[in-house]
Amino acid sequence: MNAEKRSSTSTTTRVARRKGSTRSEHVRELLEEGIATGRFPPGMRLDETELAQRFEVSRTPLREALFQLASIGLVEMQPRRGTVVAEVSPHRLLEMFEVMGELEAMCGRLAARRMSPAEHERLLEAHRACELASKAMDPDRYYYENEKFHHVIYAASHNTFLAEQASALHRRLRPYRRLQLRVRNRIGNSFSEHEGIVEALIAGNADLVAQRMREHIVVQGERFSDLLASIAGLRSGATQMPPLEPVAAHDQPGS
Repeated sequence: MNAEKRSSTSTTTRVARRKGSTRSEHVRELLEEGIATGRFPPGMRLDETELAQRFEVSRTPLREALFQLASIGLVEMQPRRGTVVAEVSPHRLLEMFEVMGELEAMCGRLAARRMSPAEHERLLEAHRACELASKAMDPDRYYYENEKFHHVIYAASHNTFLAEQASALHRRLRPYRRLQLRVRNRIGNSFSEHEGIVEALIAGNADLVAQRMREHIVVQGERFSDLLASIAGLRSGATQMPPLEPVAAHDQPGS
């Protein structure tokens, strides 16, 4: 098995085996990954029959996954064409990250003022989990622990509407945030930024938390160029990548 095949198999296995996830979530995550890396390029029609055979799942979890992706704008369900991968321009991507930065800054500002001691503990627990994933240099594991870390802060804002909006855009940016973590040194830098955010949250410094949350999220200059280069590089080699493994192969009890 060559290195490229091992990499594809490893990624697929980690995604499919995430504890507590359903089969439709397995499929959704694999499709997210495929969209971000160019296996399923913008404008491509996603054939349900072909995908069900590829992933060795029934049409029900596949359709659930496609509806989830449509709800966050990664795919579009078009009359007569079926489900099509959405087009996202670099300018649009930059705009979304800018808005995400402001939403996270608002969540952080409110959380710094409103967090309870129990929420501080949940934050520290999520931070420790990110640290373990960072030390392991496992981008997929870090991605999931990082997601939990951010959702702790959303909930600690005690503003349900704000948390809902932040969570919705977070879902929309999932594949691109995952790709960010594959840029060289990004996992280590991300964890260092978390350290500063946690420190400011525990101290209750709302302005500093907002500033650090915004800087942590917004991709500008070199960071944005690195993200675009990662997307372009992965898409240029997408046609030579081996086919994804079926979900069913990793969905057995005890696997």
